[in-house]
Amino acid sequence: MRDLVASLRTDDPSWFQFEAGIVSPNDLTAMLAPHVSQARRANIEAVLDRRTENVAVVVEGMVDLGNVSAVMRTADGFGVQKLHAIDTATKFKRSKRITRGADKWVDRYRWESTDQCFDQLRNDGYRIIVADVSEGATPAWDTDFAQRCALVFGNELEGLSVDARQGADEVITVPMGGFTESFNISVAAALVLYEVMGQRRRRNASLGDLAPEARDRIRAVWYAKSVSNVRALVEHKLANDQPSNGTR
Repeated sequence: MRDLVASLRTDDPSWFQFEAGIVSPNDLTAMLAPHVSQARRANIEAVLDRRTENVAVVVEGMVDLGNVSAVMRTADGFGVQKLHAIDTATKFKRSKRITRGADKWVDRYRWESTDQCFDQLRNDGYRIIVADVSEGATPAWDTDFAQRCALVFGNELEGLSVDARQGADEVITVPMGGFTESFNISVAAALVLYEVMGQRRRRNASLGDLAPEARDRIRAVWYAKSVSNVRALVEHKLANDQPSNGTR
């Protein structure tokens, strides 16, 4: 789990810190743009148009790393930028399933406790909605997802922890019509996100709603991830732009 969720997120300031100084996201984008193909730049803009930080996905105590990868791919596919992993499992099941590159584009946060994660989410203005099979849970399609929300999914063996249930603002479920008691977590995440994004699309006519500064930051980092030897390239550019012996 630690390897899977270890990543330098787009909100890490080190993306913009160089030996020659700190650059803004827009300046970094301008320096790297000539080294990013026109097709890649167009694709990045199209994805940014559909991206959101107002919906976050949280996985708690996951055991099967293949399921973590699948949820990450699902989050990326629905335009979710932030995935939080509460890493409380003591052992993990390895899997051949991979993220198909989603881990390169999604910001991943690792937490050692549910309380720690939920506290940060609330500080960031998220309403915490947990998916569970318990009686009394509201069906996902009867839930209003208008607010900024974090969707929490429990592990494959035991579901959500007591801390997650007690700390939630709302408990939802995906109603089952057969003999099985629950969907696989990646399927449940896809079904809930489909409902969430459908509501958002009907309200806003668009899935994306990044704030301008977030869009600029993410674009710059995605450009950086698309360029080889980016740090050396930027250092060289900054050095050449500096005045030399007071003559420039």
